[in-house]
Amino acid sequence: MSETLGALVRPAAGDPEGALVLFHGRGADEHDLFPLLDALDPERRLLGLTPRAPLSLPPGGAHWYRLGGIPTPDPATFRSTFELASDWLDALPFPPERIVLGGFSQGAVLSFALGLGGGRPRPAAIVALSGFMPEVEGFALDLTELDGYPVAIGHGVLDPVISVEWSRAARAAFEAAGAEVTYRESPLPHTVDPAFLPGLRSFVAAALRLSDQP
Repeated sequence: MSETLGALVRPAAGDPEGALVLFHGRGADEHDLFPLLDALDPERRLLGLTPRAPLSLPPGGAHWYRLGGIPTPDPATFRSTFELASDWLDALPFPPERIVLGGFSQGAVLSFALGLGGGRPRPAAIVALSGFMPEVEGFALDLTELDGYPVAIGHGVLDPVISVEWSRAARAAFEAAGAEVTYRESPLPHTVDPAFLPGLRSFVAAALRLSDQP
């Protein structure tokens, strides 16, 4: 396991107004979601980062944790990655309220954990695509004081890897906690829906109150 996270960095066009961090899915790498940085922040007002997961596991690629079932990641690898990613995230040169966290599949799980884990500072917003809220012994998400908090969730109804029911459950939990949920289901398998990207672009800009927002 790596001792620190490496990441691809997409600089802002000028002085960055915040950061957009996207965590890839199981078996992918830091290149996988890198094109989404421009899709979600086309004017490059934000520093964009796509970290690489620290674990190398079968069948290949980079992994954030070892599989342990859904919604129960393997506790040992989940905790070690959570600590590593927490340290990496906390070292970014922005306060939490100027950072949007997002991810796909395992990356969505990690985004929920880093954004809402007990004792963690809350980012400006969370984007979770085709993921689930993790349940790990000794670890809990903090869903208190979420009134109006922005969360975006997307999932394919034909997903054979992680059922859409997990995103439906997450939506229900966040809405019950008072969060402002942007939600989309798509007639797709385990993938990112390109048709959701314009909505996510507006979501990111609104969450960070970027300069061209009314």
